[in-house]
Amino acid sequence: MKAIDRLSIQLYSARFYKDLPAQFELLAGLGYRMVEPFGGLFNDVPTLRKLLDRHGMTAPTAHVGLDRLRADTAGTVGLCKALGIGTIFAPAPPMGERDGDESHWRRIGKELAKIGRIVTGEGLKFGWHNHAWEYARTTGGKTYLEAMFEEAPDLVWQADFGWIVRGGGDPIAELAKHADRVVACHVKDLAPPGECADEDGWADPGRGTMDWTALRRAIAGTKIAHFVAEHDKPNDLPRFARQARDFVASWN
Repeated sequence: MKAIDRLSIQLYSARFYKDLPAQFELLAGLGYRMVEPFGGLFNDVPTLRKLLDRHGMTAPTAHVGLDRLRADTAGTVGLCKALGIGTIFAPAPPMGERDGDESHWRRIGKELAKIGRIVTGEGLKFGWHNHAWEYARTTGGKTYLEAMFEEAPDLVWQADFGWIVRGGGDPIAELAKHADRVVACHVKDLAPPGECADEDGWADPGRGTMDWTALRRAIAGTKIAHFVAEHDKPNDLPRFARQARDFVASWN
């Protein structure tokens, strides 16, 4: 399958662009056939379902907050099933739970393992999406991500290359280390130091400092099934979405 046929886009990237119907109209018009919903969008599943159907789109993956999963795991799985989502990624701990030590991250890992048993029991996959916090290290030299994974051996992973780098990690080494666990990735890029300050230092994919030649070789050795375009704060959504589409299309 061509890379472009595995391309989705994280709707968090579009959150400042008009309203949700306009976001779908734009993305569908640019050729996107898959999206990755997040957070508050699950407060109105019927509208999300309607927009997916209207534009002939699917949502194979989603970011679902750990707070929602904690409150009602089975009900959350039901919402995801109604949207055709096959893999749920918890994207981050809630605010106030992001600065703990190794024991804190191991507790999160154990909690994720418990949630994962419910999710997978309903036929969906369950995984984690990293940020930078997980790349702090234990006294033994492991990353907190490794410690968390040790407590949740069945957890899959969506690798966010940009946040790995911002956390001081090496995405190529991480893909090799967790090749059997990674099933999706966020295609994103970092601007050179001092540039794109109004976009929090992020760049459009292929326009930044990431070594995509090496990354693509590393990706080939994994089970990654979904390439999800993301920019945490684009100042021009149409520009970013076009560049991400064209960049991934150039991989074949």
